[in-house]
Amino acid sequence: MIAIVGPTAIGKSDLALRLAQHFPLEIISADSRQVYRHMDIGTSKPTPAERAAVPHHVIDVVDPDEDFSLAVYHRLAIEALEAVQRKGKLPFLVGGSGLYVWSLVEGWTVPQVPPDRELRRQLEARAEQESSQHLYRELEEVDPIAAAKISPRNIRRIVRALEIYRTTGRRPSELQRKGAPGFSTLVIGLTCERSELYRRIDLRVDNMIKKGLIEEVEELLNKGYGPSLPSMSGIGYAQIVQFLRGEMTLPEAIARMKYETHRLVRHQYAWFRLSDSRIHWLDVSETDIKTASTLDRAKDLMEGFVS
Repeated sequence: MIAIVGPTAIGKSDLALRLAQHFPLEIISADSRQVYRHMDIGTSKPTPAERAAVPHHVIDVVDPDEDFSLAVYHRLAIEALEAVQRKGKLPFLVGGSGLYVWSLVEGWTVPQVPPDRELRRQLEARAEQESSQHLYRELEEVDPIAAAKISPRNIRRIVRALEIYRTTGRRPSELQRKGAPGFSTLVIGLTCERSELYRRIDLRVDNMIKKGLIEEVEELLNKGYGPSLPSMSGIGYAQIVQFLRGEMTLPEAIARMKYETHRLVRHQYAWFRLSDSRIHWLDVSETDIKTASTLDRAKDLMEGFVS
């Protein structure tokens, strides 16, 4: 398996599509938002034409009001990976969700613990009443290893970790272990200067608005997918909901989208560290993904890996 990792908006998907012209590959998404149907613009989902040209997996697998977890992702991704390998093709993992990427690369055993919806509702209500920091401190007490891997602001993952602990009586970090994945892996990372990356992010956000993100959010709300759903809490959707409710102006919503995406980048670099010797980093600060230099460097790495 080959993986392309790195922060959002850096060009991972574009590079994967260009590499597909030179290698017999199929793409397995490692994006925590592209799994949801009807959410296309705000997740920068590949277009129908791109998906027709290169098969994509683990995209559009659940509705926005369905539960989705690392355990579900891991099962679907492994199934897709094995199916691609059976075809004699190269599984190509593409995405910026570090949790999803490393679960495959490091061969994690992910606990298949069904959701306890009543317990989840209770924990979410506590998070609303007492703040996510209170729940996070509780998780730190019962499982500091798991807590260290979760942002104190990520209510969904904090609640899930506590849910697993309360349901099984065991720490999530004990149930989630690393092992041999059963296949060799090449990890290619894309990075660039932070100011340039922020410029690309801001341009992407502006393009999302031009492509119809507001209309996409309106349609989701009209279909009954409420703002409290985890799927609707993602960057872009949450801010446009606030705009539609009159809680902020459109310029304020756009500015908040850009700010939150800049903050996401910092979190992604915590998962994909430049010092990680497993990752072959390509600096694209002064180049475009479509330039021959970036493509050639990636091709050289791949040819050396598969030969």
